[in-house]
Amino acid sequence: MALDLLNKQTVQVVDGSNLTWQDAIRKASQPLIDNGTVGNDYVDSMIDVVEEKGPYINIGPNIALAHARPSSSCKKIGLALMKTNHVVNLTDDKHPVTLWFVLAATDSNSHLGVIQKLSEVLMNGENVQRLLRATTVDEILRVFK
Repeated sequence: MALDLLNKQTVQVVDGSNLTWQDAIRKASQPLIDNGTVGNDYVDSMIDVVEEKGPYINIGPNIALAHARPSSSCKKIGLALMKTNHVVNLTDDKHPVTLWFVLAATDSNSHLGVIQKLSEVLMNGENVQRLLRATTVDEILRVFK
């Protein structure tokens, strides 16, 4: 299943009270850097796109899906999630985020299955509430099982 990309290595729960939105994207991306899915320049691209286009990655209340155009530093499809226990404002206080998803895509189509499965989970309000209440990685992973 596409959401198997979310596991104990790619999901984290952090305090978040001292993070800027740029820090949040970097920290949420770190597992994908660690496992060789993306390079640092892909992370820089995600931040650059938000700085250019605004908070378009804010895909729902408290949810961001950071991504950038496929690039050579993106080696395989990847998905990571960082939940912050404190809100981190994405660009301004109109975009509070606590669920920071990071999507790595190698081309324009291969990641669409991941987005579809993720959308199915996130369109269920109870699932989103469970994610927002979660305090451990295990609680988060149970939502995606």
